[in-house]
Amino acid sequence: MGVEFVAPAESEDSHKTPRPSRPNYNKLHAQPLPVKAHPLPPLIPHNPLSLLHIAFTYISHVAFPPSSHPQPLLRAYFSAETRSVHVTDETTARILWEKGFFGKGSLSRSEPAWLEREKIRQGLVLGDTSEEVTRRRREERKQFKNERARKEREAIEDKLAEEATDDPHGTDVSNGKGDVKLPTAIEVSQPSGTEGIDNQDPTSGLDQVSSDYTPLLGKDEQAVSASLGVTSGGSTLQDPAKVIINQEHLQLTVEEAFFLVYALGALEIHDPFDSQQITTSHLFSICRSHSYFPPQPTSSLAPNDPFLLSYVVYHHFRSLGWVVRPGIKFAVDYLLYNRGPVFSHAEFAVIILPSYNDAYWSSTADLQAMVQKKAKKSWWWLHCVNRVQAQVKKSLVVVYVEVPAPVSVDEKGDVVDIGRFLKRYRVRELMFKRWTPNRNRD
Repeated sequence: MGVEFVAPAESEDSHKTPRPSRPNYNKLHAQPLPVKAHPLPPLIPHNPLSLLHIAFTYISHVAFPPSSHPQPLLRAYFSAETRSVHVTDETTARILWEKGFFGKGSLSRSEPAWLEREKIRQGLVLGDTSEEVTRRRREERKQFKNERARKEREAIEDKLAEEATDDPHGTDVSNGKGDVKLPTAIEVSQPSGTEGIDNQDPTSGLDQVSSDYTPLLGKDEQAVSASLGVTSGGSTLQDPAKVIINQEHLQLTVEEAFFLVYALGALEIHDPFDSQQITTSHLFSICRSHSYFPPQPTSSLAPNDPFLLSYVVYHHFRSLGWVVRPGIKFAVDYLLYNRGPVFSHAEFAVIILPSYNDAYWSSTADLQAMVQKKAKKSWWWLHCVNRVQAQVKKSLVVVYVEVPAPVSVDEKGDVVDIGRFLKRYRVRELMFKRWTPNRNRD
């Protein structure tokens, strides 16, 4: 009597293709700033040896002070044409991005990843960049929405057809040819300017999306594709010895660059023509001058320069531990991240408004008119900005910067003591939240 062994049925989960593993962002972005801190060890009250550890660490730091700044210092160049600072060295750009999320790639949306995208496009390496994964997920969502719209339309058409067939009053819903004429309940958007759009199938855009769609490959499929010399996009791997020149650089805003130079002392900015290092006081005047368009001479600079207002707020939130990024995408000045863009979305959106409470700004009629023009904002403007932030689930923070009276400068127009100059500014924060009856009824 033979015994028949039956293989266990495979579960549906075993056929699912695993997504590629994400980078270890906790390790890549372990340092919040491009400088190192060397704190003393903690004191443990019930352990007397901790006192010896603290004493030994303190004496060793005094005798042999550890270096907290990168050696040599990071190097960048000021660009007057773009009113920004360019970092052309790949190692320096990677350090500034991984340790504080400073700047953005000149050919990328955020992280400088043009070289990786180009290698993948030319078939030199396997893998996907973060921008490719984002694009693919957006295509998946678009395909899902089109499919859902098609099914909803079919369900409505079937229901209306059933009601028209079973109508006891004999209501005429046909077009005279025996065909049932049904109203369209859900319309699928088509590209503008297309002829005959009313006669097109609402699901015709699915073929185009699916033709460009490339599914994410798991580790096993990537290994098979690599052995066959095929990339994730279907192209054959080319010669890996081919060298691609990186055409992308890291672009820093003037606020980020000055914070790295003045507050951290981790960056040197040089003139692109003679490679001479720009001093901190002269860089301060350059940033103020180029905050206007066209750039203003140093003799006409005022305490309410756009650079001063934005840098005071940038320095304020950076000193509190926030990761500050430009917020032009959401019609604000800055976005505040708890740890960085790769960990979570921004929690707060910052709008900067100048405040002229000093007696100097009301001393003459011309100054009063200028203050009225710069400081006045309407409620319609505030509601529009707040509505946008509520749609993207961010809290709006209006930051008022108290503008002091002007001070004297030296013969070159440079501020002698930058720290004393910036201490005269005060920052006030006011957070707004949009009130909705169905959510804030209590």
